[in-house]
Amino acid sequence: MVSNFPDILTNKKDNEKKPEFRNALFNLDKSIINNDNVEHLITIYNSAKQLDIRNKILKLLYDFNYPLLRDFFLNAYKKERYLDMKIYALRGLSHCIEEKEIAQLLKKFNLSLAKRQQTTPYNFQEYELLKGGNALPYLVEKYGYPCFTETLEQVNRQYDAMPDAFKGHYRIDDNGDIKMLKSPGESKAIMDRFWEEERSKLK
Repeated sequence: MVSNFPDILTNKKDNEKKPEFRNALFNLDKSIINNDNVEHLITIYNSAKQLDIRNKILKLLYDFNYPLLRDFFLNAYKKERYLDMKIYALRGLSHCIEEKEIAQLLKKFNLSLAKRQQTTPYNFQEYELLKGGNALPYLVEKYGYPCFTETLEQVNRQYDAMPDAFKGHYRIDDNGDIKMLKSPGESKAIMDRFWEEERSKLK
């Protein structure tokens, strides 16, 4: 079978900042990914400095279960600092590890999640990503593990605890794409009004 995998993604010397490289990666059809070419995406991920490239590769690969991917997803889970990207790695890892191992990983994850509420109380972007149709709700529906349900419930509690000004600006669909619910101008006006009210309380 002839592979349509882009040559530019197989060359280790190609720079991730090149428009041609980025276009090939971000327009890659998941249906042409297979056990023979998945290593190229792993190589790109491991060397990528740009966050959006690593994010894209996690989303391209998290529905596959090729032998190379178990270690890849485990290493990605440990490497990433953003909680949504940890969940994308865990989505891939869930193909190949047992529920008890997932629960153990989520214990520490939930502690980090709780700290987010203290350090960044208006962290609505990360909450929306975790609540996205490709993230925790997907894992709850697919596997039904109590540990996934517990983490999603914690996300929802922390989200609900935020002021309304930070809610409902956009949502993440099943493909991981952003769907705007308010215009950028409307969102900015709502948040500006919130911060102005907060400043007035200090006077």
